Amino acid sequence: MNKTLLALFGLKFNPFACGVPAAALHVTPRVEHFRRRVTHLAAEGGFALICGEPGTGKSAALRITAEHLADQRDIRVGMISRPQTNIADFYREMGDLFGVELHPHNRWAGTKLLRERWQAHIQGSLTRPLLVVDEAQETSTAVLTELRLLASSELDSKLLLTVVLAGDARLNDRLRAAELLPLGTRIRARLTLTACTPDQLAAVLDHTLTAAGAPQLMTPELRRALVTHAVGNRRVLMNLANEVLALGVERNLTQLDEQLFLELAGPSARAQAQGKRR
Repeated sequence: MNKTLLALFGLKFNPFACGVPAAALHVTPRVEHFRRRVTHLAAEGGFALICGEPGTGKSAALRITAEHLADQRDIRVGMISRPQTNIADFYREMGDLFGVELHPHNRWAGTKLLRERWQAHIQGSLTRPLLVVDEAQETSTAVLTELRLLASSELDSKLLLTVVLAGDARLNDRLRAAELLPLGTRIRARLTLTACTPDQLAAVLDHTLTAAGAPQLMTPELRRALVTHAVGNRRVLMNLANEVLALGVERNLTQLDEQLFLELAGPSARAQAQGKRR
């Protein structure tokens, strides 16, 4: 963390960095509803899906959900680190996540050991382990199929695992294809994210600044300019705001205004701003 940035603006953390604490992320009613649904699924098992175009808040929604569940008693959360993995590496990672020594060449034994571990967890806590797969559109059909088969037993009558998949529109398309339709029809909770409205982006920006301890960091004019130029994309909004923040640090300012953004955005943005004032 840049101590100069913290001292200059009185920030608890950089509100526009990727590593913003999950507790500081803006939780919309739809994300809150999805979080409650997945919490309910943790007691029953099954698949949940977060889907949306890049920059619409998938990773934020996933972090909000996963970290909330990780704080719950008896819920064990594992995260797949390489969604593009092959079957052998998938089993190696599953063994590492759930504390089971697996041999990828013997999938039958691996399946048996994982299911026994999950059954023991369910009997001891009455909750299913939770597996999170981000960027799931990169996951091979073979691995997704293997995950579907692993997650239940006794002719699908017992669900042993709760799985949250997150990906862009390609994942939705793939789940409608014949080879993955058995998985697509098992999705029990869905969150589809789209481009934000200006009011929604403004709410995200206001919440983030307040959570970071500096609600007056940006002038109202700057906030409006950032929201306008983010064209509905949360990631673009945060990247633009971070650029303005960095310039403010260079200038040793105590508040960020629209002029900083116009300097960064160039002549077209200045002309647009001047047109609005007329």
